[in-house]
Formats: sequence, structure tokens, C-alpha cells
Amino acid sequence: MSTLRRLKFETLDEAAQEAIRLLECGYVRNGNWSLGQICRHLTLVQNPSIDGYPFWLSLFAPLRPVMRWWLLPKLLDTDSQPRIRTIKAFMPPDDSDDTFEVDRFHRSVDRMMDHTAPFAPHPAFGRVPRQTILQIHAAHAAHHLRFLQPQ
Repeated sequence: MSTLRRLKFETLDEAAQEAIRLLECGYVRNGNWSLGQICRHLTLVQNPSIDGYPFWLSLFAPLRPVMRWWLLPKLLDTDSQPRIRTIKAFMPPDDSDDTFEVDRFHRSVDRMMDHTAPFAPHPAFGRVPRQTILQIHAAHAAHHLRFLQPQ
């Protein structure tokens, strides 16, 4: 596998702009997912911040203090992000269309940025400040988009 890019987004909007850039210039995959699959996954993970997560994810709530202390700093640090297996509910379909999913991701980012009510409690971290939720999603986007090398 080629060397992965070092990406860090200060804002979630930067992640959406990077997805658009990759769509426009083309890319080489250095991982398992296409741009469309990555954007679909990011959308599937982001939208529950507004719409609410499935109830069964709240079963991990007793672990939230430990996860905030141990996992959250690792997720926000682009150099030490742990590999966490994607649960089936957030897996993108193999036939995800790049153009359609980049647009869907961009709309999801706009929705996140425009959202003024409190975000739903994160399954691993519980209720965290708005800026932290946005940072979590921006770091998550950087983690996945680094597997695509612009052409």
C-alpha cells in the first residue's frame, strides 16, 4: 500500500471541500473504499448526531467516561487514530456513486453546520460540546479521506 496522506481539517466544511476536490481531480485508492463509499459512510455516521443514534448504541453508555478520557484524544489526533471496525449499520454499499455521495456528504455537512439545537449524545462520548462533535466528525473525515491520493 502507498503512503497515506496526512490530513487534518480544522472544520467539517474543509472535509466537504476536499471531497469535492477529489471528485473533480480524480484520485487513486490506497484503501478498501472509493470516494463514494467514504462519503456515504461519513454521512451515515454524521446524520445521527442530529437525528439520534439507534437505541442499541446507548447500551455502551456506562463506558462513556473512560471513552472520553482514553479514546477521544486519540480520535482527535490525526497521527494516532486507532483502527476501529465499522459496524454494519454504518457500512457503505459497494456500488456507492462518487458524485451522488459527495453531494449527499456536502448536504450533511451543511446540515451539521446549520444545526443550532443540542446534538444527540454520541454513543461513545455522550453529550459533548458542539465544537467537539464537529471536531470528531472532521477528524473522522480526515481519517478516511487520507486513503485517497489526488491525481
